[in-house]
Amino acid sequence: MHKYVIIKELGCVVFYKIGVYRQFTCLDWCLLDRMWKTVEKKGIKSVSKFFFSGSTSAKVDDKNRFVLPQEMRLGLVEEGKIEVVLALGMGGCLAIYKTSEIDTIVALLQGKQHIAKYRKFFTLFFSTLHKVSPDKLGRITLPPILKKSTGIGSEIVIAGVMNKIEIWPKAKFEEDLALFRDQEEELSELTEELLTEKVFEKSAESAEKPRDESVELSRESVLT
Repeated sequence: MHKYVIIKELGCVVFYKIGVYRQFTCLDWCLLDRMWKTVEKKGIKSVSKFFFSGSTSAKVDDKNRFVLPQEMRLGLVEEGKIEVVLALGMGGCLAIYKTSEIDTIVALLQGKQHIAKYRKFFTLFFSTLHKVSPDKLGRITLPPILKKSTGIGSEIVIAGVMNKIEIWPKAKFEEDLALFRDQEEELSELTEELLTEKVFEKSAESAEKPRDESVELSRESVLT
């Protein structure tokens, strides 16, 4: 029988297998405790919008495949299936987006596709978008051109970042993380900025809106 730990994540109660929870934990617990005290003080009960978080290491095999963790795969489900887009990300990573996220971006860009100064951007952006789906084992295949452009080798870090999942070369991710953690003053300032009243007031307003149950329903269809 599996053992589980219950964690409250921004108003939601989530069950994790003990091993998975330990693998995904890379939080500053002091920051987390402070955030929850602010949330409770403001009376925010729930945040309905789903977001990706956590990180884990993975191996890339000789066929350029890696296993995307089940917890992240479930977050990509739309209309009972997983069809996502792999793209170049910022700072030297790859990014996995839901198809609906890319559809929104395309809708915003369509009106500017004939403007001369954007042509190179459009070529680079759309030529590096690749539609992918995990196989039965949860493996995703990296297109060789994207793997080469980011310098990904045999070891990667898979990181959940709000509306997307980032794929980083392990050495690069660990280097950036170490540099960030060493900049205590900057980290403190960012924390203060993110935890201002305005941020949580906006979160409270969004929590009051009708809940979109399509995400929960689509995930349930995968699990049943």
